[in-house]
Amino acid sequence: MPVPDYQTLMRPVLEALSDGQAHRVRDILPSLIDLYDLTPEEVEELLPSGTQTVLANRAHWARTYLSKAGLVRSPKRGFHEITERGQELLKSHSGPISNATLAQYDTFEEWRLPDKDSAGSVEVSAKPDVPMATTTLPPEEALEAAAAELYAALEGDLLEAVLAMDPTRFEQLIIDLLLAMGYGDGKRQMAERLGKSNDGGIDGVVNEDPLGLDAVYIQAKRYDPKNTVGSGAIREFIGSLIGVSATKGVFVTTSGFSREATAFLDRVQQRVVLIDGRRLAELMIRYGVGVRSRQTYVVKGVDEDYFGNA
Repeated sequence: MPVPDYQTLMRPVLEALSDGQAHRVRDILPSLIDLYDLTPEEVEELLPSGTQTVLANRAHWARTYLSKAGLVRSPKRGFHEITERGQELLKSHSGPISNATLAQYDTFEEWRLPDKDSAGSVEVSAKPDVPMATTTLPPEEALEAAAAELYAALEGDLLEAVLAMDPTRFEQLIIDLLLAMGYGDGKRQMAERLGKSNDGGIDGVVNEDPLGLDAVYIQAKRYDPKNTVGSGAIREFIGSLIGVSATKGVFVTTSGFSREATAFLDRVQQRVVLIDGRRLAELMIRYGVGVRSRQTYVVKGVDEDYFGNA
């Protein structure tokens, strides 16, 4: 039989992860091959891009959707295990698992239906074998919906990769991002990672002119998404800026900021920009830091001017 679609694979993937152990997706592929009695040709079938097998791609998408519903978690990068919520679903729901099943979970719906402003205009630059949001949309709308899903999945994958970095690499990542955004004319010699060298709460600096008369100072906190940055950390950063007579700063975290932290900035003279985890992933995608294009699709239409009467 042909390789099942990603929704059909959701229940088998969840069941394969239900033994209490953490597994890589590639390690559960043999069980899927046996379950659906796939032929060697079907197992080896590649995506049009030739970068991945259809089976592996769809199994990965099944795992991604399950994780967005909170049924699967990743104790470490690349390894996945079932959650208590996932175990409960297997016991209470005996039929196939699909997007309609996952829609009962708020976390899944929030991921599937992000704010339009957050998705923006994006390149289709991740997995090409896209599970479309719906099959009833016109082709161009289906492509846009697929791009939004890819974008949301890429955001999550990026933050997962960033959280696995050591603190030094993370600090360098933020410097690389600011340079990619055009600060310091994008020249590496205009930036310096201060790290642990008695920096007084400042992790890096990007000079905006050759003499260093104007500079942006950086604080980078690689926090678990559940640990919100409070006003105390912002207050300390402002103190560090005052200590070096700086007027500009960027505070970046992989988590988020409390309301008090955001409100505190209204009471200081320094210009400080707060970048939370989602905004960080968005900027990395926009400026090409830590990502690369895998496949590009160009949608063309008829040039009405060319076929005009003039």
